[in-house]
Amino acid sequence: MNAYRNKLLNAVLFFAKNTKHPNLTKMLKLLYFLDFTHFKQTGYPSIGLEYYAWEKGPVPKDFYEEIKDGNVPEDFVDKFAIIPSTRWEQEYPERKEYIFTPIEKPNPDVFTPRELRIIGNLCDMYRDATASQMKEVTHLPKAPWDITKKTKGLYQYIDYLLSIDDTSPLSVDEAREKLKEHFEVLNNFGLNPTQVE
Repeated sequence: MNAYRNKLLNAVLFFAKNTKHPNLTKMLKLLYFLDFTHFKQTGYPSIGLEYYAWEKGPVPKDFYEEIKDGNVPEDFVDKFAIIPSTRWEQEYPERKEYIFTPIEKPNPDVFTPRELRIIGNLCDMYRDATASQMKEVTHLPKAPWDITKKTKGLYQYIDYLLSIDDTSPLSVDEAREKLKEHFEVLNNFGLNPTQVE
């Protein structure tokens, strides 16, 4: 398993183990926060998923395609399960909910100390939050999802550079250069967090 795929797996395991009701929507939002927070601080995403501005928030489309309908990717089988939930059955019979359940312990060794701090902070901050409550954060005015939706429209790619603001230690130009280097390395070595080897 390549390093970025391994980070994706272990981020899912950390979030599934350390937050309540880690359903599909909440998991996708936590992954988004991890990637964009790390990028804002360093100019490099942690996992490097590509997020799109869907109606209910940012979605890493390729990973979503792997796990929608409760499917566990072949290389993640025996690591976590995605269990159907009946929590919304009476209120929204057409809506399906899937809960991530860790089978294996997460491996902290695949992350840098900074990444582990971000993951820990996200688990603490959103431990009891529902995906609906988290939506208020992802949908804030001038946040990357909001800017993308307003300037490009729904279902468009969310540029990591939109997370750079006056609280970032990097300028937009510095972040752009680092992001370009990051994706060049991924392309040169054929690394992709959603590529099963």
